[in-house]
Amino acid sequence: MGGGIKGWPENERPREKMQSQGAQALTEAELLALIIRTGDPTTKQSAVDIGRRLLQEFGSLRSLAAATIGEICRIKGTGPAKATAIKASLEIGARLNTNRLANLERFTSPEQVYRHFHYSFRDRRKEYFIVLLLDGKNRIIREVQISEGSLNQSIVHPREVFNPAVRDSAAAMILVHNHPSGDPAPSREDREITRRLKEAGDLMGVAVLDHIIIGDGSFVSFTSQGIL
Repeated sequence: MGGGIKGWPENERPREKMQSQGAQALTEAELLALIIRTGDPTTKQSAVDIGRRLLQEFGSLRSLAAATIGEICRIKGTGPAKATAIKASLEIGARLNTNRLANLERFTSPEQVYRHFHYSFRDRRKEYFIVLLLDGKNRIIREVQISEGSLNQSIVHPREVFNPAVRDSAAAMILVHNHPSGDPAPSREDREITRRLKEAGDLMGVAVLDHIIIGDGSFVSFTSQGIL
């Protein structure tokens, strides 16, 4: 259905439909239309048409959330303003589904770390290596990103990992990284990096409590698996 939404029957317009029937009554394309707000007069597409096109091109809201602003802008009828609005809205949804770890919250289990990182990590196309710095009571001081890109021993060097721990007088740390493939099974490189960092931590008096690999819907804890 092309043309402007204002010409549609009132019960078919996304805004009026939401007001009368609730958000759950809207299709994904209609929800996107409320974010997009306006159609494209040059192609005579309504906002709903653009929403449908985005879903056709990316396949799902999840894939759309993982797309870059540049990739979204390639779809006819979108531009930087619409693309940034879409990204912001989908990011809000992701954060609502994330149990964030607060500063000085006590670390109690690897599941706690998984819930904190899962939604932000699961669709990343690169590997990110993070350390959670803890005080003597296993309370979180802060999280620090160490590297971005494929993990290797030159990037994840003990110096880069332990410098922030020394600055913050951390007593312990948890290593965290993601596998873009979705499979959290540790690689040989993961195991070797963990071994080296554990040995360095023992020498420096900073305990490496765990290494948690985040996958798509699952995770591996080195401590729980008896690897660390």
